[in-house]
Amino acid sequence: MTKAEKTILEMNRLGNERIPFIFIIDFEMETPILLPLESVRVENILFNVNGFSNYTTPIISPRKIFFKKNPVSINEYTNVFNKVIQNINHGNSYLVNLTFPTEVETNLSLKEIFYLSVAPYKLLLEDKFVVFSPESFVRIFNGKIFSFPMKGTIDANIPLANELILNDEKEKAEHTTIVDLIRNDLSMVSQNVKVERFRYIELIRTIEKDLYQVSSEISGELPNDYHSNLGSLIFELLPAGSISGAPKKKTVEIIKETENYKRGFYTGVFGYFDGNNLDSAVMIRFIESIGDKLFYKSGGGITARSKLELEYQEMIDKVYVPIVRND
Repeated sequence: MTKAEKTILEMNRLGNERIPFIFIIDFEMETPILLPLESVRVENILFNVNGFSNYTTPIISPRKIFFKKNPVSINEYTNVFNKVIQNINHGNSYLVNLTFPTEVETNLSLKEIFYLSVAPYKLLLEDKFVVFSPESFVRIFNGKIFSFPMKGTIDANIPLANELILNDEKEKAEHTTIVDLIRNDLSMVSQNVKVERFRYIELIRTIEKDLYQVSSEISGELPNDYHSNLGSLIFELLPAGSISGAPKKKTVEIIKETENYKRGFYTGVFGYFDGNNLDSAVMIRFIESIGDKLFYKSGGGITARSKLELEYQEMIDKVYVPIVRND
């Protein structure tokens, strides 16, 4: 039995017995972590799921924050981008979420980044990685399941930025593709699936600049026995559609063939079950410690309409820490 299969069975058991737990599942679903809430130790894991957390924020001495990006070269990006476009032109996929690790330099520790960052979903796993994600994976509340796919980012300081991104045909097509994919995913585990909100905008403030991000809200009705099938339900939906692409199975194969690194926990999911309801996040906005270096992983959706320079810049723009500036 694989670790994923064991995790599914244990999530089903804990859900059936209404025992609160947290889960952290990597993109490849090879090394999932599942812990009853009472077993979570702050020395190992700090988390905040939409306001529910296991820590109190300490006072951190104010100082000027240093944060430098060292992205891959445009040539390295181009080589992988062209392979993705080739797959799209051959009809193997029509949307691929392409990601890269960017080396970053900062005077903040992972723990300081965790405490200082502003995001609805935050996670620190030992000294391995920190997540400050704006994107929900699924929420389960009173027998309904909700998903909030996020697709589309623009510099909020650009004149009429919100109108530009909402009227951009490439962005609209990409977002619509993901909404259709998530609707299909939710239909595998729920009934009466519908889009509650389509392409709404949220503002995210960062050290460097403000960004607008575009999301949608999709809902479905779960069967009465969903508590006893929480693990089966969550794993059925993985990997998340917004960070893989469509069609999902073939696109994940393309991602593994073309990206020159293993994603690991980046673009996986983590969440919290309180004994009745569940909330979870896609692990984007992710910094990982590898050796004595830090790598920020980011990317974006590639379609037949994608322009290389714009996609390269979007990948770089998403390398940020959402710490509110004092201006």
